[in-house]
Amino acid sequence: MNKKSGRESIDSKVLSLIRRRGRVAVFVPTDFLHLGSREAIDIALHRFTRSGTIRRLARGVYDYPKEHPVLGQLLPSAEAVARALAGRDCTRLQPAGAYAANMLGLSEQVPAKAVFLTDGRSRTVKIGPTTIELRQTTAKNMAAAGRLSGIVIQALRELGKEHVTAKNVQHLKRALPIEKRRELVKDIRLGPAWMHPIFRELAEEEA
Repeated sequence: MNKKSGRESIDSKVLSLIRRRGRVAVFVPTDFLHLGSREAIDIALHRFTRSGTIRRLARGVYDYPKEHPVLGQLLPSAEAVARALAGRDCTRLQPAGAYAANMLGLSEQVPAKAVFLTDGRSRTVKIGPTTIELRQTTAKNMAAAGRLSGIVIQALRELGKEHVTAKNVQHLKRALPIEKRRELVKDIRLGPAWMHPIFRELAEEEA
């Protein structure tokens, strides 16, 4: 196989994988290392960016953009970008701060910064109007990563002990299925003591 045909083969494989992931998929060069060398992958991604097939969001971060008939190319979700930054299957993510509160409907304000705790390295990128921050944290803060309890703990922490109201708790009881709420009690030890009564209340059936 000559150099040109080898390059075309890698290009074809990279493009095929991108298309299989579908529109709005976010990816980084290391997602394709099983297809060829890092240099070959970087060249392929540069070529697809130049042709407009994919979009470079930030250094080393790309997406396969979806076109809206009125709004043009849509931006990917903060979570999709964060997962790409964390690296496929390498590190864990935990939504935190105002972003976690907004996810659960405890805040109507869409935060300008989406914060994710991680057991990987810290990193910050700006995608359109949104800043996405991966913030390295302790093992305890990551203990419930990937579970509802992790998001609830971080959202309540954002509101603060003195500002969590009965209305907030009732909102969560309406928004979250009872089977999901019951699971919260299993992770009750991972939250501070002031959250324990809230977790128990959320796990109760409505009267």
